Amino acid sequence: MTPRDLAEAASAAVAAGAGEVLVSPRTPCGRRSLSPRVVGPVLEALRGAGVRVPLSVPVSVAAEPAPAGRLERVRSWTVLPDRAEVCFAEPGAAELAQALLDRGVAVDALVALGGPAGPEPMARFLAWPVRTPGRVRLVAELAAADPALVAGLRGLPPVAVVLYGREAAAWPVLRLAARCGTGTRTGVGDVLHLPDGRPARSNAELVAAAREQLALHAPGTAASR
Repeated sequence: MTPRDLAEAASAAVAAGAGEVLVSPRTPCGRRSLSPRVVGPVLEALRGAGVRVPLSVPVSVAAEPAPAGRLERVRSWTVLPDRAEVCFAEPGAAELAQALLDRGVAVDALVALGGPAGPEPMARFLAWPVRTPGRVRLVAELAAADPALVAGLRGLPPVAVVLYGREAAAWPVLRLAARCGTGTRTGVGDVLHLPDGRPARSNAELVAAAREQLALHAPGTAASR
């Protein structure tokens, strides 16, 4: 959980094929934090270790419970990530996302589809006027690899889409993302086992397995094998 640990894990994941890194800065006692005194050293450690892919930070209640507190933290950052993940199930998401864009940080708007949160997170996202679609992505957590959930995304603003699942849904959703041609992600924050059920030993091992799955299930792959 130290900046050095995170930098080593990130470097290994990138070497395994990760195109971006989502990192949760933590205090020495392991608590997630948005403090500039925590976020800055983590980002500097990753970049100092030679991690040249875009770096993203989740901005959520897990790190700062109050909406006003999250805004204050983001506005006080002295070292900026390339992207930030904003959960649209949480209050103040639209204002927070706009504050990040105003600081030059691209936004991943996180919504859950098909789960207990219901349609409200997506409704909040749709109510937010996306003025710079090139700097916003919709990151959809699917409860299951249901093509109907993806079909419902066709009427959205013209933003890039990332699909992912957690635990049992992780690998089926990743394969669905490959077939749909969207972005996707993996990591120990989402899943702790490989596609064959074996425990994953690292983020790098998950990334390598994900790259294999994407290659197998991308459109046109079956015809070329």
